[in-house]
Amino acid sequence: MEKLNDRWMRLVGVPLISIVSNFIFFQPANDANHISRWLALGVSLVECVLLWETVRLGIVWARRRYPRLNQTTPRILMQVVWFIVVTVVQRVVIIYVYDVTQFWGYRMSERAYWVNTLIPFLFTVPIAAIYEGRYLYRQWWVTYYEAEQLKKQALQSQLDSLKAQINPHFLFNSLSTLSSLVGENPKLAERFIEELASVYRYVLQTNEQLLTSLANELDFIRAYFHLLQMRFGRSIELDVAVDERYHSFLIPPLTLQLLVENAVKHNAALPNKPLLIRIYSDEVNNLFVINSVRRKQNVVPSNQTGLANITAKYRLLGQPDVIVKQTDECFQVMVPLIPETRYDYSHH
Repeated sequence: MEKLNDRWMRLVGVPLISIVSNFIFFQPANDANHISRWLALGVSLVECVLLWETVRLGIVWARRRYPRLNQTTPRILMQVVWFIVVTVVQRVVIIYVYDVTQFWGYRMSERAYWVNTLIPFLFTVPIAAIYEGRYLYRQWWVTYYEAEQLKKQALQSQLDSLKAQINPHFLFNSLSTLSSLVGENPKLAERFIEELASVYRYVLQTNEQLLTSLANELDFIRAYFHLLQMRFGRSIELDVAVDERYHSFLIPPLTLQLLVENAVKHNAALPNKPLLIRIYSDEVNNLFVINSVRRKQNVVPSNQTGLANITAKYRLLGQPDVIVKQTDECFQVMVPLIPETRYDYSHH
């Protein structure tokens, strides 16, 4: 349990309260009975310190017994019961001693018992409320901070998991392409392996980052498209029309590769009917990847890893949603471009 940090309240606040309460509630009666002001102040100070230290014990015990934020109700109830019992018992006993011994030179009336018992509540209750308010605020802040830390750790874990999926996903599909190419054209397959090594080097480098520049992604997708052309020839076309002002904007690594790969995987590509893939930007920081739809007769099994990976990354990075639209003629994916000033990906 956190130690009470209330030294100034105990050294300054309680003595000040004793002086104020004595002056407001008891000074007229003391003057009428010719009681020394110094004696009255001294006794008032002792009474206030004794009462507050006893009340303070209840605060300490309640926090030790019910320390958590979700235990606020039983903690407050325990303190309230403690305050009432301690204050009533202590004040009644003290007034009774004054009454029996005639410490002040006169007997205590029934009204004196009530007044001397109830007045301390005017000070102990607000002060105890301040103590509890400060404690609740600290507990809420600690709980909020811990929740945020856990949230960040969970998000980072999910992002790491998504990044780990990229490499085997990319490698599996590349090997599938290579496998089909080996039987068709061994020499082209050899060149494909060389290009694949270059492309895969980029995959390994950028996959360690959460974000990379759009310029890097466009350079990579052109290299990757060269691999595709080695297999499909003129059966596949790529049209890139991205405004240069967006080249410094950020995007999750391999986003374009996954979308292009998805288009090739699910659509037929023929020399007389080439598969057209267009990549372009709009005026509001969005990037579009559109491909013509010509479904293959033999449907290729898919676990939807690529598109799901992109969507999950944008969600975990707290960015606008990826929007997917499909018609009978085209398949469109819109991904938001992230301004460089809003994200420092090099420190992740």
